Amino acid sequence: MAKAVCGFHAIEEALKAGKGGGTLYVSRSSTRIDTLVQLAEQKRISVKHEGDEALSKMAGQENEHRGAVYLQQPARRKYKDVGDFLQSLETENRQKAVVMILDGITDPQNLGAILRSADQFNVDLVVLPERRSAKLNTTVNKTSAGASAYIPVVVVKNLRRSLGELKKAGFWVYGADVQGTMLQNADFDPRSVLVMGAEGKGLSTLILEECDQVVTIPTGGHVDSLNVSVAAGIVLYELRRQE
Repeated sequence: MAKAVCGFHAIEEALKAGKGGGTLYVSRSSTRIDTLVQLAEQKRISVKHEGDEALSKMAGQENEHRGAVYLQQPARRKYKDVGDFLQSLETENRQKAVVMILDGITDPQNLGAILRSADQFNVDLVVLPERRSAKLNTTVNKTSAGASAYIPVVVVKNLRRSLGELKKAGFWVYGADVQGTMLQNADFDPRSVLVMGAEGKGLSTLILEECDQVVTIPTGGHVDSLNVSVAAGIVLYELRRQE
């Protein structure tokens, strides 16, 4: 099923990524829309002209199309599951990798922001649970500013089982929580799994038990904790800084 990508920047990044196929629909001409049309033609993506009403239906009620909607056909996943990802590491003899596991992130805007940070810090794989998680929809694509077109994502039925697979392959699991080792004192492994918990709830008990180390971000504000997408970016920065 094709997914609707809205927002000039998100459409541009999706077209540049060149994953899958699709059709770019436009309702008018402007400098930014004409740039998208030129890019689509370079990538051999079909361009069609439709009215604003038709584009609104494609975009959905929660999104503003601004004269352009890219209906992107699903691309073939780079990894079909965690086992496929681990096999690729062995095939390529890669000793370093970063995996991010999201334990119950239900807000699509938070998921999109996390994927944007994951792209910026070169995360190799993002793992989502099949249940109790935001889906990869138009809002996520837009909030990620197109980064969701680049980040390999797999959806699994059991996060705990996936963590077990990763640990057997030599990954060290770091959970982000309000109680733990100060982030700057953590010693990240070349093969690291970063687990982020649900908004307001943190990591579930079962997932917390699977963590080899729990890290916390030093803060001094008046609210209880950082937004999960902000926290993810900070932890990823520190992880990469230590390399």
